Amino acid sequence: MIRYALKMLFGDKARYLGILVGVAFAALLITQQGAIFVGLMERTYSFVSDTPQPDLWVVDPDLEHHSDSKPLVGQKLFRVRGVDGVEWATPMFKAFTKMRLPSGERRGCIVIGVDDNTLVGAPSNLASGAALDLRRADAVLVDEADVNGKLAVKTPDGKRPIRTGDVLELNDHRAIVAGTFKINPSFFWDPVIYTTYTRAISYTPSERKQLSFILVKVRQGQDIAAVADRIERTTGLKAYTESGFKKLTATFILEKTGILINFGIAVILGFGVGTAVAGQTFYNFTMDNLRHFGALKALGTPNKTILAMVLTQALVVGFIGYGLGVGGAAVFGSLIGGTSLAFSLPWQLLVITAGAILIISILAAALSIRKVLVLEPGVVFRG
Repeated sequence: MIRYALKMLFGDKARYLGILVGVAFAALLITQQGAIFVGLMERTYSFVSDTPQPDLWVVDPDLEHHSDSKPLVGQKLFRVRGVDGVEWATPMFKAFTKMRLPSGERRGCIVIGVDDNTLVGAPSNLASGAALDLRRADAVLVDEADVNGKLAVKTPDGKRPIRTGDVLELNDHRAIVAGTFKINPSFFWDPVIYTTYTRAISYTPSERKQLSFILVKVRQGQDIAAVADRIERTTGLKAYTESGFKKLTATFILEKTGILINFGIAVILGFGVGTAVAGQTFYNFTMDNLRHFGALKALGTPNKTILAMVLTQALVVGFIGYGLGVGGAAVFGSLIGGTSLAFSLPWQLLVITAGAILIISILAAALSIRKVLVLEPGVVFRG
């Protein structure tokens, strides 16, 4: 009977393609919009992902996200180092400042200063140069992604990429490009520049509090959560794990912007359109085949077998439509790879899309099942 149900489904090509288009469109829109949303969320905390060395990020307790400016006094670093279970603790500085390119254009930029001695927090994926180059006089590292764009230098013939040896001005201080690095795209659009902690502080207006983060490595064998609790009780600061710091930033962005609502509307729209198109088309398909179902019931086919046939038809279309929609979203993602557009397709999103398509398939079948189950077998003998 299942084979006969599939022959009925594939035999009516117009109805079959109509249902398939509705399901595939829903899968495509849900997956595509979901992947763009996930990609944007990952960019909000990309700075944390690009700094994998510490086990804990120690910050001001009122800090709302990693770009929030709530610096600490330098003495806090020594108090954290004295907490039991801390193997090492290093300072990190992060701030927005003004930059002037060699050709005179002015830009805003993000300056990140890492510990002068250990260079903990410096980018590990270098496109040119080395992290040790930061110890040279006035040395900075710039983002490879901005070399041909935001940091391109104007020339009489047009523009050229910024290169090693070029001199920048950061808040009227000299900075020499010593190399380039590769990091994950950020939610913020300003160019990112790495240098040493001491030098980064000199690039910004002097303040009493200039310590943005304290990066902590927990001693081997110590429980990270227990050490974090001791740091908080001893210093009055807040200690986040990497995942906790990411969550803090992502939650702030979700609560303070309309990103979730905007993408949620797109996903709900895709679900609704897919359900409407697939449900209506499947209902019409079932109505066109009522005589076949009536003949089967007249031959003694039980209702549970008829129910299995209808569900099989709906689930098969749902499975194929899911594959086409997710495949289309994956192709879209590959086409925009390397561009400034955000796109991330984790396996959890594929599971969510599969659940949505399953619901659409069941709803489409539900619109038709009642009509089939109450069908009188004698309908097949009517004119």
